[in-house]
Amino acid sequence: MPIPAPILDDRSYQQLRDELVRRIPVYTPEWTDFNASDPGITLIELFAFLGENLLFRFNQIPESARLEFLRLLQIPLRPACPANALVTLTTDKLVPDGKGALTGALVAIGSQLKAGSVPFESQTETRVWPLSAIAVGRVRASPPDPTTEPDVHEFAIRTLDALGGLKPGQAAAFYENRTVDLELPAVDFGATVDQTLWIALLLPKPPKDDTDYNRDLKNYTDALLNIGFIPDPTFPSLGEVTPSPGVSAPPPSPPLEWQVSAGTDAKGQPVFRSLAVEGDTSRGLTQEGVIRIRLPKEPGDLRRPTITDPDLRGTGPWPPALDESAEARVLLWVKAFRPDTNGFRQLGRVAFVGINAIEVAQTQRARAEFLGTGTGQPDQTFPLINGQIIARSVALEVEEPAGWQAWAEVDDFHASRGDDRHFTVDREGGQVKFGNGLQGFPPQIGQRIRVREYRYGGGTTGNVAAQAINQVTSHPDIKGGNPLRARGGADAESVRDALGRIPAEFRRHDRAVTASDFQELALATPGAGVGRAECLPRFHPPTRQSNAAGVISVVVWPREDPVHPSAPVPDRTLLRSVCAWLDARRLVTTELYVIPPTYRRVAVAVGLEAKPGYGVEAVRRWVELVIRQYLAPLPPYGPEGQGWPLGRRVYGPELEAAALQVEGVQFLTGLAVAGWNGTSWIPGTVSLESWEVPELAVITVEDGPPTLAPGQGVAPPSTPDVPVPVPILREEC
Repeated sequence: MPIPAPILDDRSYQQLRDELVRRIPVYTPEWTDFNASDPGITLIELFAFLGENLLFRFNQIPESARLEFLRLLQIPLRPACPANALVTLTTDKLVPDGKGALTGALVAIGSQLKAGSVPFESQTETRVWPLSAIAVGRVRASPPDPTTEPDVHEFAIRTLDALGGLKPGQAAAFYENRTVDLELPAVDFGATVDQTLWIALLLPKPPKDDTDYNRDLKNYTDALLNIGFIPDPTFPSLGEVTPSPGVSAPPPSPPLEWQVSAGTDAKGQPVFRSLAVEGDTSRGLTQEGVIRIRLPKEPGDLRRPTITDPDLRGTGPWPPALDESAEARVLLWVKAFRPDTNGFRQLGRVAFVGINAIEVAQTQRARAEFLGTGTGQPDQTFPLINGQIIARSVALEVEEPAGWQAWAEVDDFHASRGDDRHFTVDREGGQVKFGNGLQGFPPQIGQRIRVREYRYGGGTTGNVAAQAINQVTSHPDIKGGNPLRARGGADAESVRDALGRIPAEFRRHDRAVTASDFQELALATPGAGVGRAECLPRFHPPTRQSNAAGVISVVVWPREDPVHPSAPVPDRTLLRSVCAWLDARRLVTTELYVIPPTYRRVAVAVGLEAKPGYGVEAVRRWVELVIRQYLAPLPPYGPEGQGWPLGRRVYGPELEAAALQVEGVQFLTGLAVAGWNGTSWIPGTVSLESWEVPELAVITVEDGPPTLAPGQGVAPPSTPDVPVPVPILREEC
């Protein structure tokens, strides 16, 4: 039974008019003309009309009452989310360190960077050295053909002769250099001959002689280098996704080994020294982040390898060969590889490696604020100057008899005891709240309260384009640039959205139990930009099983994808954000997967007859647009405005009904669909698996009967390029 809404006053216009007319004899007996032509009756009817409108407003729940419900339920508005980015810095000189030596310029934690007028704050520190970096992978290639490439074949033979031939048990592993660059395809280090990431550290200009090189090298002893890393941003397949952290998660990847070149030994072979890793937010080169490595203190442990035989360049343990201009500027070689642990060596696909890297967020640091004095009352609240507070950034102190004491920020007081020095923060509104004495200790009478610092900021303005973050406020001579666009910024939640969220919040209590809980929470992931989410209970992505007990798979689509506008796919960063958000809210016994959508390519051929007076070309374009929107995976398109449902078949008559809704279509002369099975187009209804949605690969709309079959004349999907067969390296003039 639905809950009836109370009507405080249900009188209508006619009832109000009649009641006012009946009261006329009581107050003015001399008024006897009650006809509609009387001016007094006209005024009564006007007031009755206005009164009916007022009663309608009176019977509605006021906005203030709904906001009070929010406060009673303690559901705050969601604050803005700051955008994040990886930035690489460049300089052309060293600076004095105050001890008579030269060092890199220090960009400390909390330094301000700007993209135009949008401020960012560094999350890590770095010393900016006048260095650049070239990252190289030695990708496997086929041996050269002596017939088509005689010069390359001859060079390979000379190289093998310079090595002294192959010993028993050895085999030549031919390769070609692949430079890691965002403008080039990502380098797959699983296809390299040594599974090693080689990084050449380059000086701004080549040293004149050995004395000049040694002087430059001395400045980099005991240097701390920040190396930025960005993996291939493309999305993983269903077989590559891993469950969210928990008991079912796979073991962590083996640690990386970092080494630096230390010259050559007595036998003329290159020597490498191990490096200490002082920080790694990339989790062993598995996600975007910064690796901080410390170079050796002794000058003798740093030197580029010196090769005597040019034919040995890039062979065996020698670093990859670069072009002459870059080779002359090499200061050192750094390499990273994963020791062979449990057969796992690959580094995966890498899109970018850079030097002098830091992570930044669109936040600002607030100065110290005096909030006031305690009253000893429960639930004391104090406002901060700024709103949109970053979680766990408020450093609050209360002056107690023993002096200023730091209090801890908590999400709520449910687990707080009566003597715990805890406080909560309304991040959106910028307000500090203390406990009631039973859950959380309140500041006592006269105790002063201050905030030493906190960070605030966020919003979609922080999602700036690539290379936009180029200013360092504290170092005008240092230039910066973000290789990829900043992402993750989101505006604060509006009151209207918060009011619409009340029923769902009250039902799930910030816990993911049912399929709708997972779907709603995935859509609400802060700053992720999720455009659609679907939950597949008991679906196990690696095995494609649909009856796996305890498994939940959540399919997510990005809100926008400029590269694939008709078939948007999430990258690894978005999947990781949603996974972390849901992982904190799932049941401990649930095995959670956050997966990208799987598309099945379909083709549609339409023939139509336009109504007289309508342009054929315009009608054809409208029919094509309607069918594209009908098969689109994102809202507000699709059959029901929520995107094409997962697993729903693509049926020709259903598309005919959609096409006939276009004004100007008199009738359809034919409509056919076909699905791609990996090798050819199969005409007829396209059946989809429960985790698939269609991707409209091609559509043809013709005036009259269709002359082309669905997919006719369309080339099959392109495959990744195969590396060009080369031996070790080609000689260049």
